[in-house]
Amino acid sequence: MVQQKYKQRVDFLHIINMNEHHNNPNYIHHQKPGISDSIREIVFGMEDGMVSTMGAITGIAVGIGNHFTVVLSGIIIIAVESISMGVGSYLSNKSQHEVKKRMIAEEKEEIEMYPEEEKKEMVGLFVKDGWPEPQAREMAEYTAKNKKLMLTEMAYRELGLVVDDESSAMKNGFFMFISYVFGGTISILPYLIFSDVGPAIPVSVVLTLIGLFLLGAGTTKFSHRTWWKAGLEMFVLASIAGFVGYIVGQTADRFWLQ
Repeated sequence: MVQQKYKQRVDFLHIINMNEHHNNPNYIHHQKPGISDSIREIVFGMEDGMVSTMGAITGIAVGIGNHFTVVLSGIIIIAVESISMGVGSYLSNKSQHEVKKRMIAEEKEEIEMYPEEEKKEMVGLFVKDGWPEPQAREMAEYTAKNKKLMLTEMAYRELGLVVDDESSAMKNGFFMFISYVFGGTISILPYLIFSDVGPAIPVSVVLTLIGLFLLGAGTTKFSHRTWWKAGLEMFVLASIAGFVGYIVGQTADRFWLQ
C-alpha cells in the first residue's frame, strides 16, 4: 500500500515536471493575453483603413484629378471612418459583453432555484462531451457542491461562455481606431509626398497592396496558415475595392464630369 502511494506520488510529480517542460513560450495559448486578444480589430481596422481609403481616393483622383481635393477627401475619410469604426467596435463589444453577463446571471439564478434539475442537465452535458455516464454523474455530483464551479461549468458547457471574461471593449475600440488610421495613412501617404496626382495614384495602389499582403502574412503569427497564402488572399480580395474605385472614377470622368 505504501509502495503504491509512493508510485502515485512519483507519477504525479513526473506529470508536473513534464508539463513544465512542455509549456513552450512560443505557443500563443501559453502567453499572457495581449495583442492576440484584439487581433480581429487590428486586422479589420488596418484592412478597412487601407482598402476604403485607397478605393475612395483612387476614384476621386481619377475622376477629378485635383490634388487638394484628393488629399482633403482622404483626410476626411480617415478621420471620420476611424472614429466611426472605433466607436462601433467599442459599442458592439460592450453590447455583446452585456448580453453575456445577462445570460450568466440567468444561469446563476437557475442554479439557485433549480439545483437538482441543473445537476441532471450537467450530467447530460458531460455525457454529450464524451464522458461515460457513471463518471459524468460523479463529476456532476462533485461540481454541484460548489456553486461557483457549477456556474463556471454550466456557462462554458451549456452557453459556450467564460464567466470571468477579461476582454475589454475600450481596448478593442482603441485598437480598431489606431489600426484604421495607420492603414489609411499608408494609402494617402503618396499623395502627401507627390504634388501631382498622376504619379501618386499608382504608388498609392502598389503601396497599399503591398501593405495588405504583409498584413495577411503577419496574421500567420497567430495561426498555422502558410504566410504567402494568407498574404495573397488578403491581396486579391482587397484589390477588388481598388479596382471598383478606379472604375467608378473613370465612369464619372467620362460621363458626368465632362
